[in-house]
Amino acid sequence: MTTTDDYATYIASLPRVLAGAAALYRDAEGRVLLVEPNYREGWALPGGTIESDQGESPRTAARRESAEEIGLDLPLGRLLAVDWVLGIDRPPLVAYVYDGGVLDEAQLASIRLQEEELLSWRMVDPGELTAYLIGSLGLRTQEAYRVVQSGEGTAELENGRRPVAP
Repeated sequence: MTTTDDYATYIASLPRVLAGAAALYRDAEGRVLLVEPNYREGWALPGGTIESDQGESPRTAARRESAEEIGLDLPLGRLLAVDWVLGIDRPPLVAYVYDGGVLDEAQLASIRLQEEELLSWRMVDPGELTAYLIGSLGLRTQEAYRVVQSGEGTAELENGRRPVAP
């Protein structure tokens, strides 16, 4: 028989995984909305850490983070990509990307950045995403964009790439 203390010890011994969620917003020209964080190099999609210890789901996190970071609180569309990203000096990360939809001129004009975390925002041509987004984030975003344009099902990724089937 398992005691409560045994179960708590078991849970504490399990591996840890980080989790993040973001939204892929586009404009009428097909460009992607990127934000420039002040706490690290490179650009990012609006999004952030899933507060799983508070019961937050990936979809809820992507919407909350978008509202906090760019001031737009919009329902999100379908899940475009899930990426398993190995890390150096951190546990693995599971990253979710949702369809944020196409923003109209009024929505773009209403963007208000979270000044504590972000320096700027811009719309980027899909062909230039990897010039702004570092490593697996750029690959993941390119794949999510491809999925939203093609109408294909959710992309399963490892370090930004589709895994090779055995």
